[in-house]
Amino acid sequence: MTIWDRKKPSFGFISTRFAGLDGVSLETHKWADMLRSKGCSVYFMAGELDTDPEVSHLVPKAHFKHEEILKLQQAIFIEKKRTSEISRKVQQIKEELKEEIKNYHSKFGFEILIVQNALAIPLNIPLGLAITEFIIETEIPTIAHHHDFFWERDRFSSPVASDYLRSAFPPVHPKIQHVVINSIAGHKLSSFTGASWTLIPNIVDFKILPPEIDDFNKDLKKEIGLDKDTILILQPTRVVSRKGIEISLELVKRLNYPKASLVITHKAEDEGQDYLMRIEEFVKLINVDLKIISDRIGFKRGFDEKGRKIFKLWDVYQHADLITYPSVYEGYGNAFVESIYFRKPIAINRYPIFIAD
Repeated sequence: MTIWDRKKPSFGFISTRFAGLDGVSLETHKWADMLRSKGCSVYFMAGELDTDPEVSHLVPKAHFKHEEILKLQQAIFIEKKRTSEISRKVQQIKEELKEEIKNYHSKFGFEILIVQNALAIPLNIPLGLAITEFIIETEIPTIAHHHDFFWERDRFSSPVASDYLRSAFPPVHPKIQHVVINSIAGHKLSSFTGASWTLIPNIVDFKILPPEIDDFNKDLKKEIGLDKDTILILQPTRVVSRKGIEISLELVKRLNYPKASLVITHKAEDEGQDYLMRIEEFVKLINVDLKIISDRIGFKRGFDEKGRKIFKLWDVYQHADLITYPSVYEGYGNAFVESIYFRKPIAINRYPIFIAD
Protein backbone atom coordinates (compact mmCIF):
# COMPACT_ATOMS: atom_id res chain seq x y z
CA MET A 1 0.00 0.00 0.00
CA THR A 2 1.34 3.43 -0.98
CA ILE A 3 0.65 6.84 0.52
CA TRP A 4 -1.73 7.48 -2.39
CA ASP A 5 -3.84 4.50 -1.32
CA ARG A 6 -4.08 5.74 2.27
CA LYS A 7 -4.83 9.41 1.63
CA LYS A 8 -5.62 11.57 -1.36
CA PRO A 9 -4.82 15.16 -0.33
CA SER A 10 -5.89 18.16 -2.37
CA PHE A 11 -3.32 20.56 -3.81
CA GLY A 12 -3.40 24.27 -4.57
CA PHE A 13 -0.94 25.54 -7.17
CA ILE A 14 0.09 29.20 -7.17
CA SER A 15 2.31 31.24 -9.49
CA THR A 16 2.41 34.40 -11.59
CA ARG A 17 0.78 32.57 -14.51
CA PHE A 18 -0.33 29.14 -15.62
CA ALA A 19 -0.78 29.73 -19.34
CA GLY A 20 1.13 29.24 -22.55
CA LEU A 21 4.30 27.32 -23.26
CA ASP A 22 6.77 28.54 -20.64
CA GLY A 23 8.55 25.80 -18.71
CA VAL A 24 6.84 26.55 -15.41
CA SER A 25 3.35 26.26 -16.91
CA LEU A 26 4.18 23.08 -18.83
CA GLU A 27 5.74 21.34 -15.82
CA THR A 28 2.83 22.43 -13.62
CA HIS A 29 0.41 20.73 -16.00
CA LYS A 30 2.52 17.54 -15.77
CA TRP A 31 2.44 17.64 -11.97
CA ALA A 32 -1.29 18.32 -11.98
CA ASP A 33 -1.95 15.42 -14.37
CA MET A 34 0.08 13.09 -12.16
CA LEU A 35 -1.79 14.18 -9.01
CA ARG A 36 -5.16 13.77 -10.73
CA SER A 37 -4.14 10.28 -11.84
CA LYS A 38 -3.70 9.45 -8.15
CA GLY A 39 -7.20 10.67 -7.35
CA CYS A 40 -6.19 14.04 -5.91
CA SER A 41 -7.98 17.34 -6.51
CA VAL A 42 -5.89 20.22 -7.85
CA TYR A 43 -6.57 23.95 -8.01
CA PHE A 44 -4.83 26.96 -9.54
CA MET A 45 -4.23 30.61 -8.68
CA ALA A 46 -2.27 33.01 -10.89
CA GLY A 47 -2.42 36.31 -12.74
CA GLU A 48 -3.10 34.50 -16.03
CA LEU A 49 -4.75 31.10 -16.36
CA ASP A 50 -5.68 28.70 -19.13
CA THR A 51 -6.92 26.13 -16.62
CA ASP A 52 -10.53 25.05 -16.02
CA PRO A 53 -12.38 28.04 -14.49
CA GLU A 54 -14.12 25.66 -12.08
CA VAL A 55 -10.82 24.97 -10.31
CA SER A 56 -9.17 28.35 -10.86
CA HIS A 57 -8.78 31.62 -8.97
CA LEU A 58 -7.67 34.49 -11.21
CA VAL A 59 -5.84 37.39 -9.55
CA PRO A 60 -4.56 39.93 -12.11
CA LYS A 61 -2.00 41.52 -9.75
CA ALA A 62 -0.30 38.15 -9.35
CA HIS A 63 0.96 38.50 -12.93
CA PHE A 64 4.43 39.92 -13.48
CA LYS A 65 3.06 41.95 -16.40
CA HIS A 66 0.48 43.82 -14.33
CA GLU A 67 1.02 47.58 -14.66
CA GLU A 68 1.64 48.17 -10.94
CA ILE A 69 4.07 45.26 -10.70
CA LEU A 70 6.01 46.47 -13.74
CA LYS A 71 6.42 49.90 -12.12
CA LEU A 72 7.86 48.28 -9.00
CA GLN A 73 10.23 46.15 -11.07
CA GLN A 74 11.38 49.23 -12.99
CA ALA A 75 12.17 51.11 -9.79
CA ILE A 76 13.79 48.27 -7.85
CA PHE A 77 15.73 46.33 -10.48
CA ILE A 78 16.38 48.81 -13.30
CA GLU A 79 16.59 52.23 -11.65
CA LYS A 80 17.72 50.56 -8.40
CA LYS A 81 15.91 53.20 -6.38
CA ARG A 82 13.59 52.55 -3.48
CA THR A 83 11.71 55.46 -2.00
CA SER A 84 9.35 55.27 0.97
CA GLU A 85 6.52 55.35 -1.55
CA ILE A 86 7.91 52.27 -3.33
CA SER A 87 8.19 50.43 0.00
CA ARG A 88 4.62 51.38 0.91
CA LYS A 89 3.36 50.23 -2.48
CA VAL A 90 5.08 46.85 -2.11
CA GLN A 91 3.43 46.37 1.29
CA GLN A 92 0.04 47.50 0.02
CA ILE A 93 0.00 45.08 -2.91
CA LYS A 94 1.41 42.33 -0.68
CA GLU A 95 -1.58 42.70 1.66
CA GLU A 96 -4.00 42.67 -1.28
CA LEU A 97 -2.44 39.50 -2.65
CA LYS A 98 -2.36 37.82 0.74
CA GLU A 99 -6.11 38.38 1.05
CA GLU A 100 -6.56 36.82 -2.39
CA ILE A 101 -4.51 33.79 -1.33
CA LYS A 102 -6.71 33.46 1.76
CA ASN A 103 -9.80 33.66 -0.45
CA TYR A 104 -8.30 31.05 -2.77
CA HIS A 105 -7.65 28.72 0.16
CA SER A 106 -11.10 29.29 1.65
CA LYS A 107 -12.78 28.75 -1.72
CA PHE A 108 -11.22 25.36 -2.45
CA GLY A 109 -9.95 24.15 0.93
CA PHE A 110 -6.81 22.49 -0.44
CA GLU A 111 -4.51 20.80 2.07
CA ILE A 112 -1.11 21.31 0.43
CA LEU A 113 0.19 24.43 -1.31
CA ILE A 114 2.51 24.08 -4.33
CA VAL A 115 4.31 27.30 -5.23
CA GLN A 116 5.63 27.22 -8.78
CA ASN A 117 8.72 29.45 -9.05
CA ALA A 118 7.05 32.44 -7.35
CA LEU A 119 9.41 32.01 -4.36
CA ALA A 120 12.52 31.65 -6.52
CA ILE A 121 12.57 34.37 -9.16
CA PRO A 122 11.41 37.86 -8.04
CA LEU A 123 9.27 38.76 -11.03
CA ASN A 124 6.56 39.80 -8.58
CA ILE A 125 8.01 40.81 -5.21
CA PRO A 126 4.66 41.48 -3.47
CA LEU A 127 3.41 38.03 -4.50
CA GLY A 128 6.46 36.31 -3.04
CA LEU A 129 6.11 38.25 0.21
CA ALA A 130 2.38 37.49 0.37
CA ILE A 131 2.89 33.76 -0.16
CA THR A 132 5.63 33.68 2.47
CA GLU A 133 3.46 35.41 5.08
CA PHE A 134 0.49 33.18 4.25
CA ILE A 135 2.61 30.07 4.82
CA ILE A 136 3.98 31.40 8.12
CA GLU A 137 0.59 32.52 9.40
CA THR A 138 -1.34 29.37 8.43
CA GLU A 139 1.49 26.80 8.66
CA ILE A 140 0.08 25.12 5.58
CA PRO A 141 2.33 22.31 4.27
CA THR A 142 4.05 23.72 1.21
CA ILE A 143 6.10 22.45 -1.71
CA ALA A 144 8.18 25.27 -3.19
CA HIS A 145 9.05 24.12 -6.70
CA HIS A 146 11.97 26.24 -7.91
CA HIS A 147 12.85 26.43 -11.60
CA ASP A 148 15.38 29.27 -11.52
CA PHE A 149 16.71 31.52 -8.75
CA PHE A 150 17.39 35.25 -8.66
CA TRP A 151 21.13 34.72 -8.24
CA GLU A 152 21.21 33.03 -11.65
CA ARG A 153 20.10 36.25 -13.40
CA ASP A 154 22.17 39.44 -13.35
CA ARG A 155 19.10 41.59 -13.88
CA PHE A 156 17.86 40.72 -10.38
CA SER A 157 20.99 42.05 -8.71
CA SER A 158 19.91 45.17 -6.81
CA PRO A 159 21.06 46.45 -3.41
CA VAL A 160 17.65 47.97 -2.72
CA ALA A 161 15.96 44.56 -2.99
CA SER A 162 18.20 42.59 -0.63
CA ASP A 163 15.74 42.47 2.29
CA TYR A 164 12.95 41.22 0.02
CA LEU A 165 15.18 38.60 -1.57
CA ARG A 166 16.44 37.29 1.77
CA SER A 167 12.97 36.98 3.25
CA ALA A 168 10.99 35.46 0.39
CA PHE A 169 13.16 34.27 -2.53
CA PRO A 170 13.11 31.67 -1.21
CA PRO A 171 11.95 31.71 2.41
CA VAL A 172 13.10 29.07 4.89
CA HIS A 173 10.40 27.62 7.13
CA PRO A 174 9.72 24.18 8.67
CA LYS A 175 6.51 23.84 6.63
CA ILE A 176 8.26 24.43 3.30
CA GLN A 177 9.84 21.57 1.34
CA HIS A 178 12.10 22.93 -1.39
CA VAL A 179 12.18 21.14 -4.75
CA VAL A 180 14.76 21.97 -7.44
CA ILE A 181 15.06 20.77 -11.03
CA ASN A 182 18.85 20.39 -11.09
CA SER A 183 21.57 19.53 -8.58
CA ILE A 184 23.61 22.71 -9.11
CA ALA A 185 20.62 24.82 -8.06
CA GLY A 186 20.12 22.59 -5.04
CA HIS A 187 23.68 22.99 -3.80
CA LYS A 188 23.53 26.75 -4.29
CA LEU A 189 20.21 26.88 -2.46
CA SER A 190 21.83 25.15 0.51
CA SER A 191 24.83 27.48 0.48
CA PHE A 192 22.63 30.59 0.24
CA THR A 193 19.95 29.63 2.77
CA GLY A 194 21.00 26.47 4.61
CA ALA A 195 17.79 24.79 3.44
CA SER A 196 17.56 21.14 2.45
CA TRP A 197 16.16 20.24 -0.96
CA THR A 198 14.77 17.45 -3.11
CA LEU A 199 15.73 16.98 -6.75
CA ILE A 200 12.83 16.33 -9.14
CA PRO A 201 13.93 16.86 -12.75
CA ASN A 202 11.57 17.83 -15.54
CA ILE A 203 10.29 14.75 -17.29
CA VAL A 204 8.71 13.18 -20.36
CA ASP A 205 6.90 9.86 -20.03
CA PHE A 206 8.93 7.57 -22.31
CA LYS A 207 6.47 4.73 -21.69
CA ILE A 208 4.06 6.54 -24.00
CA LEU A 209 5.09 6.55 -27.67
CA PRO A 210 5.44 10.01 -29.24
CA PRO A 211 2.49 11.09 -31.37
CA GLU A 212 2.73 10.76 -35.13
CA ILE A 213 1.87 13.19 -37.91
CA ASP A 214 -1.92 13.25 -38.35
CA ASP A 215 -4.61 15.00 -40.37
CA PHE A 216 -4.44 18.16 -38.26
CA ASN A 217 -0.70 18.79 -38.38
CA LYS A 218 0.26 17.22 -41.71
CA ASP A 219 0.22 20.66 -43.39
CA LEU A 220 2.21 22.39 -40.64
CA LYS A 221 5.03 23.46 -42.95
CA LYS A 222 2.61 25.05 -45.38
CA GLU A 223 0.74 26.74 -42.52
CA ILE A 224 3.90 28.46 -41.26
CA GLY A 225 5.07 29.48 -44.72
CA LEU A 226 7.52 26.71 -45.62
CA ASP A 227 7.68 24.47 -48.67
CA LYS A 228 7.29 20.75 -48.19
CA ASP A 229 10.95 20.09 -49.04
CA THR A 230 12.34 22.82 -46.76
CA ILE A 231 14.64 21.58 -43.99
CA LEU A 232 12.95 22.59 -40.73
CA ILE A 233 15.52 23.35 -38.04
CA LEU A 234 13.66 23.76 -34.78
CA GLN A 235 14.74 25.79 -31.77
CA PRO A 236 11.94 25.30 -29.20
CA THR A 237 12.94 28.20 -26.95
CA ARG A 238 12.09 31.79 -26.13
CA VAL A 239 13.92 34.63 -27.84
CA VAL A 240 16.38 35.35 -25.03
CA SER A 241 20.12 36.01 -25.28
CA ARG A 242 21.14 32.99 -23.18
CA LYS A 243 19.39 30.72 -25.70
CA GLY A 244 22.17 31.35 -28.25
CA ILE A 245 19.92 31.88 -31.26
CA GLU A 246 22.73 33.53 -33.23
CA ILE A 247 24.65 30.23 -33.01
CA SER A 248 21.69 28.38 -34.54
CA LEU A 249 21.45 30.95 -37.31
CA GLU A 250 25.16 30.51 -38.03
CA LEU A 251 24.59 26.74 -38.22
CA VAL A 252 21.81 27.23 -40.77
CA LYS A 253 24.15 29.43 -42.79
CA ARG A 254 26.93 26.84 -42.73
CA LEU A 255 24.58 24.11 -43.92
CA ASN A 256 24.61 25.99 -47.21
CA TYR A 257 21.33 24.33 -48.18
CA PRO A 258 19.10 26.35 -50.52
CA LYS A 259 15.92 25.60 -48.59
CA ALA A 260 16.50 25.59 -44.83
CA SER A 261 14.71 27.58 -42.15
CA LEU A 262 15.27 28.12 -38.43
CA VAL A 263 11.90 27.95 -36.67
CA ILE A 264 11.55 29.38 -33.16
CA THR A 265 8.39 28.56 -31.25
CA HIS A 266 8.37 31.02 -28.33
CA LYS A 267 8.28 34.79 -27.82
CA ALA A 268 10.76 37.11 -26.10
CA GLU A 269 8.39 37.38 -23.11
CA ASP A 270 9.61 39.03 -19.90
CA GLU A 271 13.24 39.58 -20.85
CA GLY A 272 12.69 42.34 -23.39
CA GLN A 273 12.86 42.99 -27.11
CA ASP A 274 16.47 44.21 -27.47
CA TYR A 275 17.83 40.75 -28.23
CA LEU A 276 15.07 40.12 -30.78
CA MET A 277 16.07 43.29 -32.62
CA ARG A 278 19.71 42.18 -32.69
CA ILE A 279 18.69 38.77 -34.03
CA GLU A 280 16.59 40.35 -36.78
CA GLU A 281 19.57 42.46 -37.84
CA PHE A 282 21.84 39.39 -37.79
CA VAL A 283 19.38 37.49 -40.01
CA LYS A 284 19.59 40.26 -42.60
CA LEU A 285 23.38 40.33 -42.37
CA ILE A 286 23.95 36.61 -43.01
CA ASN A 287 20.86 36.11 -45.21
CA VAL A 288 19.16 33.09 -43.63
CA ASP A 289 15.49 32.31 -43.17
CA LEU A 290 14.10 32.73 -39.64
CA LYS A 291 10.52 32.14 -38.63
CA ILE A 292 9.22 32.95 -35.15
CA ILE A 293 5.87 31.18 -34.94
CA SER A 294 4.86 31.90 -31.34
CA ASP A 295 1.48 33.17 -32.55
CA ARG A 296 0.78 29.73 -34.08
CA ILE A 297 1.73 27.64 -31.04
CA GLY A 298 -0.55 27.01 -28.07
CA PHE A 299 -1.06 24.64 -25.19
CA LYS A 300 -3.98 23.11 -27.10
CA ARG A 301 -4.73 22.68 -30.79
CA GLY A 302 -7.36 24.89 -32.31
CA PHE A 303 -7.90 27.91 -34.52
CA ASP A 304 -7.27 31.61 -33.95
CA GLU A 305 -9.65 34.49 -34.70
CA LYS A 306 -8.35 34.56 -38.29
CA GLY A 307 -9.17 30.90 -38.80
CA ARG A 308 -5.52 29.84 -38.79
CA LYS A 309 -4.50 26.59 -37.16
CA ILE A 310 -2.94 26.73 -33.70
CA PHE A 311 -0.51 23.85 -33.20
CA LYS A 312 0.96 22.29 -30.10
CA LEU A 313 4.71 22.43 -29.61
CA TRP A 314 4.97 18.69 -30.17
CA ASP A 315 3.39 19.09 -33.61
CA VAL A 316 6.48 21.04 -34.66
CA TYR A 317 8.82 18.39 -33.25
CA GLN A 318 7.22 15.82 -35.54
CA HIS A 319 8.12 17.87 -38.63
CA ALA A 320 11.61 18.91 -37.48
CA ASP A 321 14.69 17.61 -39.28
CA LEU A 322 17.11 18.94 -36.66
CA ILE A 323 16.80 20.48 -33.19
CA THR A 324 19.14 23.27 -32.09
CA TYR A 325 19.72 23.98 -28.40
CA PRO A 326 22.87 26.09 -28.03
CA SER A 327 21.89 27.62 -24.68
CA VAL A 328 24.58 29.10 -22.48
CA TYR A 329 22.52 28.30 -19.38
CA GLU A 330 19.36 26.32 -18.67
CA GLY A 331 17.52 25.48 -15.48
CA TYR A 332 17.07 21.97 -16.85
CA GLY A 333 16.74 21.56 -20.61
CA ASN A 334 13.36 20.24 -21.70
CA ALA A 335 14.28 20.49 -25.39
CA PHE A 336 17.12 18.01 -24.93
CA VAL A 337 14.83 15.41 -23.34
CA GLU A 338 12.07 16.05 -25.87
CA SER A 339 14.51 15.64 -28.79
CA ILE A 340 15.48 12.21 -27.49
CA TYR A 341 11.81 11.37 -26.98
CA PHE A 342 11.05 12.21 -30.62
CA ARG A 343 14.33 10.61 -31.80
CA LYS A 344 15.48 13.78 -33.51
CA PRO A 345 19.14 14.79 -34.03
CA ILE A 346 20.12 17.71 -31.83
CA ALA A 347 22.92 20.27 -31.89
CA ILE A 348 23.47 21.17 -28.25
CA ASN A 349 25.81 23.29 -26.20
CA ARG A 350 27.30 21.59 -23.14
CA TYR A 351 25.68 23.96 -20.66
CA PRO A 352 26.44 23.43 -16.93
CA ILE A 353 23.28 21.45 -16.06
CA PHE A 354 23.76 19.17 -19.07
CA ILE A 355 27.23 18.30 -17.74
CA ALA A 356 26.18 17.95 -14.09
CA ASP A 357 22.92 16.04 -14.39
